[in-house]
Amino acid sequence: MVLRLAVTDPTDLARLEKLFGAMWSIKRAVQRDARAKVDAYWAAKHERDRDGAKAVRQRLGLSREALERCAYRHLENAGHLKHHASKALAMHIADEVWNGVSRHLFADNTGKRFGRPKVGRWYDLTRIPGRARSHTTENKWETFRLVGTLHGHAMAYTDGGRHDLMQPRRMPKPTVPGGKVPTGKLAAAGKPGMRKANWWDHTGPLAVVFAGGPVGRRGDFVLPVRIPQGPGQWARVEHFLADPRCWHKVDLVRRRKASAPGGWVYEARLMVLRPGHASPAVRQMRQRAAELGRIGGVDGNVSNLSVVSFPASLDLDEGTPASSEITLTEQERVRLEKEAKKKRARARALERSRRATNATQYGLSKRQARRAERRAAKGLGPKAVTVPGGARAARLDGVPKQAFRRDWLSRNYWEMRARQAEAAASAAEYRRHRARQIAREIIAVHGPRLTVEDCDIRTWYRLWGKRLSQTTPGTLISALDIECKAAGGRLVRASTWSTALSQHCLCGERVTKSLRDREHKCIACALVGKRDLVSAALAAFVDLADPDDPKTARLDSARSRHAQIIFNEGLEEALSESTTPCQNTPRGAGRVAVPRQPGTSAHRTPDGGTERPRMRHAPCVTTSESPDPAPRAVHSSPPGELRIKS
Repeated sequence: MVLRLAVTDPTDLARLEKLFGAMWSIKRAVQRDARAKVDAYWAAKHERDRDGAKAVRQRLGLSREALERCAYRHLENAGHLKHHASKALAMHIADEVWNGVSRHLFADNTGKRFGRPKVGRWYDLTRIPGRARSHTTENKWETFRLVGTLHGHAMAYTDGGRHDLMQPRRMPKPTVPGGKVPTGKLAAAGKPGMRKANWWDHTGPLAVVFAGGPVGRRGDFVLPVRIPQGPGQWARVEHFLADPRCWHKVDLVRRRKASAPGGWVYEARLMVLRPGHASPAVRQMRQRAAELGRIGGVDGNVSNLSVVSFPASLDLDEGTPASSEITLTEQERVRLEKEAKKKRARARALERSRRATNATQYGLSKRQARRAERRAAKGLGPKAVTVPGGARAARLDGVPKQAFRRDWLSRNYWEMRARQAEAAASAAEYRRHRARQIAREIIAVHGPRLTVEDCDIRTWYRLWGKRLSQTTPGTLISALDIECKAAGGRLVRASTWSTALSQHCLCGERVTKSLRDREHKCIACALVGKRDLVSAALAAFVDLADPDDPKTARLDSARSRHAQIIFNEGLEEALSESTTPCQNTPRGAGRVAVPRQPGTSAHRTPDGGTERPRMRHAPCVTTSESPDPAPRAVHSSPPGELRIKS
């Protein structure tokens, strides 16, 4: 759970910045040491052949313990770092560096290794890991700890429970309880014993405490916590914070925000030892989806995502085929174009700021050079150019004379960079939320037992990168995989080499199509439908000998032909357009405009009269009751929403 830290005191803000600065210095030093050791390890080829790789790693100190000792030495040698960081934090940072080194030294199950370890940037350090709490030893929680109780927090900011939760903008910092409390062991034995109260006895408002460790600091570093207080948030807050025995680990995280003091927002990421939170509506939806008894297939495309499902028993009395097609709405395209326009404007503003601050590194543009020539021909003095528009000063081989990292950058430049990073993070979070919403809608209609082709979407980005960044099929399929597992099913992947779903028909015949052929036409059975929907329907009849190995997938043509015979017209309808209503429509989506009769300004009523045009609500997937052509309804949804096209 993400807990917002209410840091309003300038002293606490400065201490937080120095803490992150100290951790960055330690991590950068350990990364440089690890990179030098890795280079020496690969250079010692003859020694590795003679003594073995393990002996060379031990000599060079390529191990978790050796990197931790390197971090300790850097912390001790740099005396100022001990005033801000502790040895426990240095150990955790060294462990993170070792994780990257181990992925480079040792290959994974597929035989691949990560690249050579590098030194990251200052802005890449966004998390300081904390040490986990000990659940076997009483009152043992090192580095960052969460103190207080949810009940005490609610009583403090609800006026004793008489009002709604209302946390002030400047939240006060809790203090260590005063006085003495009975000692646990002596109190259990019935003997009188008292000890001084500490943070473990604090039952008031929640706070994150960094106690002990740094030298030269008086008192603990206390950061008050602001819990979510919006509508519908209390159930989620209770799930994570009601039982302190489940609290396991706290990481300190910073996030870019241009409007915040210093350009960063600080958060505490709490890990609890229990399943994640799901609302009652989501749990009910997953339970209904698990009871549907359907099998389906998914076909991911550059512009849409097609899903087709059948009853698991292929019995005519139990149900009919269902199909859905997820595409971008016109409002969604307009929103994406506006975001792209803002992104280009930010990039141009950043480039102008860099050129204005480092004018000597750029030449004049053609227009600026012609103006200078005209002024010189007229005997006028040269005009000062604040923003040169020409190419950057470079050598004969094209390498810039001055590296970009050595440019002077203004404060306005860094603020624009922060806004750019904030906008990118917001867009990524929106895409993830949209993918989760669509995945739940698909599961509610087609069930959690789905099959998708095992495609490498990275190759798609080389051809259609800009389009894929709008539709994000990879994010949609990943969210669908998570929702299938949460509903008790699974999204299995089938190899394209052994199935070739786009080149087959439900009758078992092979129908060769190129990428530009978007319609399926089979000569043998006269089946006509959309290429993506036919591929999704065939994916429902793929069997895997090993569900974890996509190469063991085989297409069961007998079952697909049996389904084609049973469902007949219903299947043709499903393969021509979406046929199932959406059970979980996003709020505000799915407004359908009733079409007007040509040449009139009103609609006909059943009694022959007229009425004014009106808007009626409908699901985002419409049901087609007959295969006869009918006027298509115009879907309109608010910006930021997707629709499932009919």
